[in-house]
Amino acid sequence: MPDVRCGSDGEQELQERCGTRDRAQRFYREQVLDRLNTRMIDFVRRMDMAFIATADRHGECDASLRAGKPGFLHVIDERTLAYPEYRGNGVMAALGNLWENPHIGILLIDFVHDLIGLHINGSARVVEDPALRRRVPGLPAAERGRTAERWVVVDVEEAYIHCRKHIPHLVPAAREERQWGTDNPIAKGGDYFGARAQQRALVAEH
Repeated sequence: MPDVRCGSDGEQELQERCGTRDRAQRFYREQVLDRLNTRMIDFVRRMDMAFIATADRHGECDASLRAGKPGFLHVIDERTLAYPEYRGNGVMAALGNLWENPHIGILLIDFVHDLIGLHINGSARVVEDPALRRRVPGLPAAERGRTAERWVVVDVEEAYIHCRKHIPHLVPAAREERQWGTDNPIAKGGDYFGARAQQRALVAEH
């Protein structure tokens, strides 16, 4: 059976060096799709958080968390999905990366029930909220009074399983009401890691 060409040149080279090519080829043939199938779509629709990976044109990476009610990551069709971007700290690291480099990786993990994950890789574009709502009926409404400023629309190129072997089983706990959209530094986490205090100390030294 001819080889399936998936992944990067680096993947292919390391598979040869490490003797894993046959296993990798079997995985590509049996598990990697170029679209979302019905079970993947159902999985996406019940997830309430996603890990997002982007990189700028130089390859400098950023990993971020997006979360909301199940369905916040909206499946437009088997080849397209979108997630909202709300008012944040204004840094726009992920969006800035996508502005330069459209490649995106999304990892969804069910920590509670099935202990399984789904990788979605593709290319993304940033679309303003009013423009996308005109084109996509059924786009989720504002959540907790917040309206998305814009959406990241992802064209799916690869979708495949993340095995459950090392996924921890987590039990949801009741959480206090959050102050969504607040600029209150305490509510946002304050200087939890001490970075601001350290920066002030460095400035004082100089």
